[in-house]
Amino acid sequence: MVRLIGRLVLLTGVLGIGFVAYSGYRIWDAATSDDRTQAGAIVVMGAAQYDGRPSPVFAARLDHAIELYRAGVAPLLVVTGGKHEADRTTEAAAARAYAIARGVPAAAIIGEDQSRSTLTSIRSVAELLREAGVEGAVFVSDPTHMYRVLRQAGDAGIAATGSPTTTSPIMGDPMAIADAVVHELGALVAYTVALETP
Repeated sequence: MVRLIGRLVLLTGVLGIGFVAYSGYRIWDAATSDDRTQAGAIVVMGAAQYDGRPSPVFAARLDHAIELYRAGVAPLLVVTGGKHEADRTTEAAAARAYAIARGVPAAAIIGEDQSRSTLTSIRSVAELLREAGVEGAVFVSDPTHMYRVLRQAGDAGIAATGSPTTTSPIMGDPMAIADAVVHELGALVAYTVALETP
């Protein structure tokens, strides 16, 4: 019995190390790959907003998505994100106003304003894209977030590519990068085990 338990513990450890190593590689690969393939829509993953003003992290994502839109990568911009109980507006509404102020036509913007997590946002976006008859989307987020986004988008039936922003303030801070990678590894474990993430 002791030997069996020892072997199970060893096997669990080996599998855990393998999962972390594989996931770490995939996070790095997605973070450094910029695929601007022509698509039906550009999807910006939501982030914090302050009373209608996108946080620096969110603004960096939006600036990158607007750049893609101006370059003709896709005719539609999908903005995402709900709100916390104390908020007066949603991440999607803040993103919409930000994009319009920078020249993106209101008619070219679709909003998903109910989600509070990456997974629920992507599932809602998948439904919006199906309803709009849109095939294929380029997702924009921070580099460390891209692998989880693309994996969940694929699982939701979206033909997804990723174009990570290169100007996120997170990427200039080694400690913030390490924290983000640890967060992603935890979220990937939760998603792999239960197909859910916070």
